[in-house]
Amino acid sequence: MIKKVTLLLFGLWIGIASVKGQKIYQKIDTLAQEQWVDSIFNALTPDERLGQLFMVAAYSNRDEKHYQEIDELITKYSIGGLIFFQGGPYRQAKLNDRYQAKSKVPLAIAMDAEWGIGMRLDSVMDFPKQMTLGAIKDNKWIYEMGKEVARQFHQLNMHINFAPVVDVNVNPNNPVIGYRSFGENKYKVSDKGIAYMKGLQDHGIMANAKHFPGHGDTGVDSHYDLPVITHSKDRMTETELYPFKQLMKDSLMSVMVAHLQVPAYDDRKNMPTTLSNKVVTDLLRNDLQFDGLAFTDAMNMQGVAKYYDPGEADVKALQAGNDVILFPLDVPKAIKQVKKAIKKKTLDQTSIDLRVKKILRAKYWFGLNEYAPINTTNLTKRINNDYAQLLNRILYQKAITVVDNHESLLPIFDLGDNQMASLQLGEGENGEFENMLDKYARFDHVALDSLDESALDSLAAFNTVVVGYHGITNSPKNQHGVDTAEIQFIRKLQARTKVIVVAFGNAYSLQYFKGVKNLICTYEDNDITQNLVPQIIFGALKAEGKLPISASEDFKAGLGIETLTTSRLSYGLPSEVGMNVDSLRKIDTIIEEAIKEKATPGAQVIVARKGKVVYQKNFGYQTYDEEKPIDDNTIYDIASITKVAATTQIVMKLYEEKRLDINKPIGDYLTELDSTNKKDLIIRDILTHQAGLKPYIPFWEKTVSDGAMKEEYLIDAQGPNHNFKIAEQRSLPPSLSDSVWYWTIESELRKLPKKKKRYDYLYSDLGYTLVYKLISEIIDEPVEDYLNREFYNPLGLSSTAFLPLEKGYNEEIAPTEVDDYFRNVVVCGNVHDQNATLMGGVAGHAGLFSKANDLAILMQMNMQMGEYAGKTYFNNWTIPIFTSAQFLENRRGLGWDKPITGTDEGPTSQYASASTFGHTGFTGAAVWADPAEELVFIFLTNRTYPESDNFKLIEENVRTRIHDLLYQSIFEPKVEE
Repeated sequence: MIKKVTLLLFGLWIGIASVKGQKIYQKIDTLAQEQWVDSIFNALTPDERLGQLFMVAAYSNRDEKHYQEIDELITKYSIGGLIFFQGGPYRQAKLNDRYQAKSKVPLAIAMDAEWGIGMRLDSVMDFPKQMTLGAIKDNKWIYEMGKEVARQFHQLNMHINFAPVVDVNVNPNNPVIGYRSFGENKYKVSDKGIAYMKGLQDHGIMANAKHFPGHGDTGVDSHYDLPVITHSKDRMTETELYPFKQLMKDSLMSVMVAHLQVPAYDDRKNMPTTLSNKVVTDLLRNDLQFDGLAFTDAMNMQGVAKYYDPGEADVKALQAGNDVILFPLDVPKAIKQVKKAIKKKTLDQTSIDLRVKKILRAKYWFGLNEYAPINTTNLTKRINNDYAQLLNRILYQKAITVVDNHESLLPIFDLGDNQMASLQLGEGENGEFENMLDKYARFDHVALDSLDESALDSLAAFNTVVVGYHGITNSPKNQHGVDTAEIQFIRKLQARTKVIVVAFGNAYSLQYFKGVKNLICTYEDNDITQNLVPQIIFGALKAEGKLPISASEDFKAGLGIETLTTSRLSYGLPSEVGMNVDSLRKIDTIIEEAIKEKATPGAQVIVARKGKVVYQKNFGYQTYDEEKPIDDNTIYDIASITKVAATTQIVMKLYEEKRLDINKPIGDYLTELDSTNKKDLIIRDILTHQAGLKPYIPFWEKTVSDGAMKEEYLIDAQGPNHNFKIAEQRSLPPSLSDSVWYWTIESELRKLPKKKKRYDYLYSDLGYTLVYKLISEIIDEPVEDYLNREFYNPLGLSSTAFLPLEKGYNEEIAPTEVDDYFRNVVVCGNVHDQNATLMGGVAGHAGLFSKANDLAILMQMNMQMGEYAGKTYFNNWTIPIFTSAQFLENRRGLGWDKPITGTDEGPTSQYASASTFGHTGFTGAAVWADPAEELVFIFLTNRTYPESDNFKLIEENVRTRIHDLLYQSIFEPKVEE
């Protein structure tokens, strides 16, 4: 049965169509194939035919001497193929075309690329290793990886991938297979091997099952010596051979014969299976009836080279029944020895000819009858295309395994006052891991000099400690790099507080984590796994992997706890949410041009769709001096966004609690307005900026004389109630806030337009001074305390605050202006708005500082109708009321700004839906949410630095042009496959 299937492989399949850039292989006219094979075969001399049996190692990172050596092997000995190793895509492409041009018969090009061509080439992404894939439940993703690896192979005109490894790794101390195996379960190894194989072969790349007859239970690395497997034939049949047989029953086109000694098959001394006719001919060909291509393992490996000379080993490999000699040490000597063996009739010429024709049939299947040079335009970009990057993240995510979840700590739902720390143990980089943790909560990233009681005490003070354990190796030596003292420290710490441990590396290392709770295994340590694990910890993504091996009695194969997901923002790629990445890349150009034109020294941008942040970038510096680059943790003064990110949040809460009626006059709540013209102002009108208030009154000018604050408004000593430090050793008295309130309520209203019964819309900050006073009276506590308790802390907004300097922030804050007319300081960390300054830095219309990620979370919560991460902040009917336009002639919602639909005017993209809500800020900031497209856009700058009258950012419509690009990316999605 196996023979029937494999015979078909070289006669019935060829790429005849293309769908989304992928070749689809269908049945062909075998007569045309045989005609081509015969024509090539007949044109070759006997020596040239022998050359087809050799596949030589080639490198694209060597010198011209090496390249000329390959040239000679091609032109003088007509070698059949090349296996490329280290180098780079462009260099390999150039050499590939060079070598093909010199070859009389098109060369079969191979690569040992178990986890994709990044395994061998620089500038190319790595896919997960097979042990990682072994943790994935749904094998369709492994097929998808095989398909994508095939696409990458086609970009370089390669034809054979020496993958998958189908060794059943039943020996945890295996020094050479281990993480290269799908696992210890022969059935799962078979199923996953078939998925990888079919992904390759369905898309035109020959797969190769290795290492026949099974390298999974060895204690010696065949690169350095000859491993001996002492199992019986029954055991070999039951376990080691099982996956090979299953792949052969399906559609396997080739195998690689390993350098092993298996006395049950051949007990001759130092007889590797590669050179054994009892293994290759009797077992593989006759018993298993496999008629595909049989490749030797690399003949430079000591498992064979240590015991047999070059030439001698090659002859024995052919005598054993192999078709292709891989990585021969000396081709001229090998061919000379083969010719002698034919002459002596220890090698049969007829069998050699049959093998050459089999190789030529494979070359026809590769499409080498119609060879075309490699297109090198954007080669690396095409290899690392958007779909490949998306697939890679999916594979890693689906593999990450939670092996212990004590008391269901994972995922973390409640943040509240949860004090969190992260700790790095082991050797390695923790940067991306820490950066992602910071997106979900405020973390103290602790570095320990020692593991003493003092260190234990300091960490035990936190509610939760997340440990990233790095430096885990794939070698079983030295406990896979796990330090016993560090594990003991973790056990002591978890007895005193909640601890989550992430083992960034090989699953076999788990045997040394005995007794560790809340344990996550990532199998590999890279930026992707470090990016994904925090998302799993906080429930933005789920863990669903299962251990493919047994590390110990506590960590058995199949163990894996699926975790829940929450409605928290996750972080991924545009293609995951149907956005065209090419459109989003144009954002970079717009902002870089704005910085070049000095419209702003820097910017933060976040784009989220369908609950996933798919674009998060930082540009430029805090100032034009280019000393402090903008990063994820840069904090900006968000100016009037305070109105919606702080004041309106409280107003909405009080409204739904029926503590505030927005249809009532504000005087009903503030009796001190009784004798003022503000008494009868309707709160709804104030929130929509149509209460007749003047747009702005520069109260701060009352405090200035000759370009400096009057001494009467400055004090040297600090006091309670927002005693605001304005300059070194100088502060503002608390009474100034009362003065601003008095000036506000005594201010004149606008004149009512003729023949109008109500005021028209005119944006005003003054209304939010009134509203701030209103909410302060109702909640009867500091506004900041209320916001932190009800919203910011439980949401995990780690950097959103009034008075950030008092919270310990300093270097993170971008300055807003060089003020030479009022405060005469570089304004940095103190509110830019002058009137808010007089109010002590905390006001209803300005004063809030934040970073883009925090605002994205806040806007996502509001777009989710008040629900986030399992916590309800608002009833689902509250936010729609406030984010809807209240009047036909006024675009505004209650507190929230809205688009002007049907026009390219207004604060948003012309494509924004009518349900869009958000706000802009004087410093250049903007936040927008569009429920119709599930889209969040955050844009933060300090365009006011060094001068606030720099309006280039607004004049050039930078924010709206970027906003337009987001919609264009949705309307024209493209995912390369």
